Amino acid sequence: MPTTPWPYALEADATPPKDADRLLLWLVRRQWRTVVGGAAFGIPWMLSIALVPAAIGKAIDEGLVARDGRALLLWSGVILGMGLVSAATTNLRHWFAVRNWLFAAFRSAIVTERAVRRAGPALTRDRPAGEVLTAFANDFWKVGQVFDVSARFTGAIASFVVVSVILLNGSVLLGLVMLIGGPLLLASLAFVMRPLQKRQEAQRAESGELTALGADTVSGLRVLRGVGGEETFLSRYAGQSGRVRAAGVRLSGVQALLDASQVLLPGVFVVVVTGLGAHLAVAGDISPGQLVAFYGYTAFLTMPLRTATEFVNKLITSRVMARRLVAILVAEPDHPGSAAASAASADAGADAGAAPGSGSALAVGDLVDPASGVRIEAGRLTAIVSANPEETATIAARLGRTVAGRHGVTLGGVAIDDVPIELVRRTIVVSQSDPHLFSGPVRRELGGETTDPDGAPDDDALLAALHTADAMDAIESIDGGLDGELEERGRSLSGGQRQRLALARALLRDPEVLVLVEPTSAVDAHTEARIAERIPKHRNGSTTVVVTASPLVLDRADRVLVVEGGIVTTQGSHRDLVRNHPAYRRIVLRGEDD
Repeated sequence: MPTTPWPYALEADATPPKDADRLLLWLVRRQWRTVVGGAAFGIPWMLSIALVPAAIGKAIDEGLVARDGRALLLWSGVILGMGLVSAATTNLRHWFAVRNWLFAAFRSAIVTERAVRRAGPALTRDRPAGEVLTAFANDFWKVGQVFDVSARFTGAIASFVVVSVILLNGSVLLGLVMLIGGPLLLASLAFVMRPLQKRQEAQRAESGELTALGADTVSGLRVLRGVGGEETFLSRYAGQSGRVRAAGVRLSGVQALLDASQVLLPGVFVVVVTGLGAHLAVAGDISPGQLVAFYGYTAFLTMPLRTATEFVNKLITSRVMARRLVAILVAEPDHPGSAAASAASADAGADAGAAPGSGSALAVGDLVDPASGVRIEAGRLTAIVSANPEETATIAARLGRTVAGRHGVTLGGVAIDDVPIELVRRTIVVSQSDPHLFSGPVRRELGGETTDPDGAPDDDALLAALHTADAMDAIESIDGGLDGELEERGRSLSGGQRQRLALARALLRDPEVLVLVEPTSAVDAHTEARIAERIPKHRNGSTTVVVTASPLVLDRADRVLVVEGGIVTTQGSHRDLVRNHPAYRRIVLRGEDD
């Protein structure tokens, strides 16, 4: 059972529909209690304001005109009571409004985050990463805006109906003007709403493109600087920024027209009703108190009418943003079977009788990549070498399912494409050639596990991994050693030290299958020799794959696979291949004599 309180713990079947309007309705159903609560206080709040003119009219007719002090005092008390009701319900209505807004935004963020994790790399293959970033940074809050105004909107509808009935009782003409004129005024806004929605969508699309451009540039900033591409980027960014500004200017014109309409149209309505009321009062059809009340009604009606136009405005914005979120929700993963199994595993836990790959462990066996012909024998140290490092790096990514698509890789006869990704990550660990280190305590960032009730890290395992990676000098260079702090990306360390700490981190995970991509490319020959000697001993009996062209590492491998053109062409021990295969000798010895 989830331990987080509602609404943060979403229901297991909380799968939103893949349509913008239905997504908003789905959010309403998920938080109907707070929506109803907002309406329960929004209606009396606005009614207490709407009925003040009626009480004032009664005080004039029955108190002042009739010279009845008790009636005047009575209606004055009624006016005071409605003021107190308004003050009390205002705070509660606002509390529910903010709660509705935050719940809708948070729930949208949760389901979208789940969709991002479910889709994985397939999502950013179809749309820029910056587009997804913009959704998380901006769209959620705007989806919740319509929920913020929903309490006031229900109060506006109720008060409009009540005032219309009061006017009908006092004057059929004024009542009909209210009942017919109010909806017509709102309907006239349709001429503004459609272009507003289109321009909001256009401005949001251009803004997403700008964010995507910035995100892509940051990720490739080092390459840009290396090739002198800063000016090209600046010109592209300036051009896209100009398009965002132009879209914003086009949007602002329609938005300004809508904002002006919120003042103009209710103002015209007030003038018309007030003029008709004055004419009826002069003709003697209504009393002076009724005339004052009618004027108060028309002044009040600007509030529900403006609230209604605000609701429509925010509904349009929420629909635009919901449409952007739905584009993420409908993204299909490359491994749909795995996603379903992962969800079932998260809800039901491991099941001893479940199908292969749906439990808590994968069967240990050979790791096979049919696309390249690579077969990694279980429990052995296998090296993969190629004249083109990109080929072997791609094979390593397929073996660990860190690249998009379905590739048919199997472990122990089970297709890892159909296994929950969490289980794949626990079983197969891929350590890349350019690993990332994060800031924080050294023990935690290296992944030291808590193994005893007192919470002390398993230092023996940590020290063993550091010894194998020959990384103790890197630890000693950090103030405080294992109890010290790593700087962001380990920038206080040399490239070789960072690489060795990352190797120790991967060894400490002790997975069933460990894939190391160029683990010694940044170290000197003496250090490389020590690491090459220690890795087989540390991983004795466990499946280990090393992608490398280093003779020192290859000589320690149980078997070496030679890849040419993305396909395994030959295999054997390092020394046999050096003696018998000139192509392998050229790759490994780099033109040196035997």
